[in-house]
Amino acid sequence: MGKLKGKEYDELMEPLEEELVGMARWARHTGARICVIFEGRDTAGKGGAIRAVGGRLNPRQCRTVALSKPNETEMTQWYFQRYVQHLPAAGEIVLFDRSWYNRAGVEKVMGFTDNAKVEQFLEEAPKFEKMLTDDGILLFKYWLTTDQVNQEERLAERLEDPLKRWKLSPIDLAAREQYEAYTEAREAMLKATHSDHAPWTLVDFNDQKRGRLTLVRDLLDRLPDTRVDPPELVFPPLGHEPISESYSVLQPIEDYPID
Repeated sequence: MGKLKGKEYDELMEPLEEELVGMARWARHTGARICVIFEGRDTAGKGGAIRAVGGRLNPRQCRTVALSKPNETEMTQWYFQRYVQHLPAAGEIVLFDRSWYNRAGVEKVMGFTDNAKVEQFLEEAPKFEKMLTDDGILLFKYWLTTDQVNQEERLAERLEDPLKRWKLSPIDLAAREQYEAYTEAREAMLKATHSDHAPWTLVDFNDQKRGRLTLVRDLLDRLPDTRVDPPELVFPPLGHEPISESYSVLQPIEDYPID
């Protein structure tokens, strides 16, 4: 099975985007709170998956949360505390680009925390998520997979492509040597935190375009019936010829030159 081409992907994604827009309209109409967690290997394609879900949605309703490392004050707080303030309110959709599961992944593998804190997290995470879902939040947890051969290709591409160079960090390079350690950490995480109220879903992102389609279809299928007709709007005739722009104080700058 070959990788999807761009044109085929666009054709398959278009109807899903229409469904996603409908999902957002349904969330606004019903007050649903939707929270989607994106975890996975470095280079798996979390950013692209997040854009696939939220790219066509109103950014005032659908927002992405990508937290940096905790500051000194946050280091003294309850571990989940800094994430709570970013949870969705009524009608909102929040997409976490990595999440509280940093503790069970990069922090554990790269030695940024100790085993006692990891074990505490693995015990507390299902309880924390039970509180969220009991309160009515619709919580979806996705882990994006990719083989190391693809990870190596994508890391090299980031190194060589000036438009992607910003994605490459020393931690990413150090993680190359920890592929199996991340596998072990993931399996321990799944064993401890895959629950009936907040299950994990693994999605194959060796083909990132196919992975996005798979993830979006799964997300939509797991929501209730989201069919809500858009409100009717009256769009009467303008009543006169359209008016061209006119300027008295400043003129627009020159157009971008195209040969």
